[in-house]
Amino acid sequence: MNGNSGPAIDVTGLNKHFGAKHVVRDLTLSVNRGEIFGFLGPNGSGKTTSIRMLCGLLTPDSGSGTCLGFDVIRETAAIKREVGYMTQRFSLWEDLTIRENLDFVARMYGMHDRTRVVAEAVEELGLADRRDQLAGELSGGWKQRLALAACLLHRPKLLLLDEPTAGVDPKARRDFWEEIYRLAAQGISVLVSTHYMDEAERCHRLAYISAGTLLAKGTAAEVIAAQHLTAWSVSGPDLVEVVDRLRGKPGVEHITPFGATVHVTGRDAAALEQSLKSLTLGPGHHAERIDAGLEDVFISLMARAPDEARQ
Repeated sequence: MNGNSGPAIDVTGLNKHFGAKHVVRDLTLSVNRGEIFGFLGPNGSGKTTSIRMLCGLLTPDSGSGTCLGFDVIRETAAIKREVGYMTQRFSLWEDLTIRENLDFVARMYGMHDRTRVVAEAVEELGLADRRDQLAGELSGGWKQRLALAACLLHRPKLLLLDEPTAGVDPKARRDFWEEIYRLAAQGISVLVSTHYMDEAERCHRLAYISAGTLLAKGTAAEVIAAQHLTAWSVSGPDLVEVVDRLRGKPGVEHITPFGATVHVTGRDAAALEQSLKSLTLGPGHHAERIDAGLEDVFISLMARAPDEARQ
C-alpha cells in the first residue's frame, strides 16, 4: 500500500506505557490524504506520545497500523523519510542563521543540491529578508516559520505538528494556518495538536484525547452533536452571584465565564431549563438558549475525564 493510496494514517489499538503509567490506551485513528486533522487534549493527555509513535520515534507496546502505507512498528525508517515532524519547542540551532540552519538540516537528509533546496525553502516560507539573521534573535512567529521550513525541506507527504502555534501572536498564528491550508491543497496531509478552539474549528476533522484515551472524533459539528450538550448564555450585572446560585442546581453541569457572559451547560435539557427559569434574575439579567460550541464540549469532556487528565 506504499505510495499515495489509502489513508495517510491508519492505526488500531496502539498502546504505550512508561513504567507503570499507561500513557496511550488503544488509540485507533485514521487520517485521510490531504486532510488537516486536529488533535486536542489537555497537557499530559498523550498527544505527543501518540504523535511520536506515528512518526516512528517511539515503538508501540501493542497495536498495529500504517503511516503513509508503512508499518508503524517494522518500517519506521521509511516513515521518517516521508514525514515532517515539528516539535513543541524550537529545536534548531540558535547560534546559526536561518540559512545555516536549513543547510545543516538538508545535509542531515543527505540532499545533493542543498543550495537550491535551501534557497527554495527560504523563498516559499517568506524568510528571504532574514536568511542571514541568527535563529536566536527571531521572534516566536519567525522561529515557528523557520521550524516549518526545516520540516518541509525533504518534501514530506505528511506533517505532524505538535502544538506549533503555542506562544506566538495572533497574526503569526493566522499566517501559519494560511500556510497549512496551502500545503494541504497541494496534497500534504497534516495532523496538528493544538489548545486553541479557533484552530480546531479550522480542521477538516478532529479528535479529543484525555488520559491517553480517545474520547471523541469527527468533524467539529459531529463532535458537538455527539455530546448532546445543552447550553445557555446568561448576561447582566453581578454574574458572580448568579453563578453561586446556579451551582448544584438540577441539570447544571458546568458554568464557564465567556467574556461578559457565562455559559451554563448540561445534558439534561429539561432540568437545566427549569433551573434557569426558577432562578430569580435581577434587573438587566438575560438568559437565552444557545448552540453549544467546541469549547463548551471540550470543557465538558475534560471535566468528565479521570482526575489524572486534569492534573
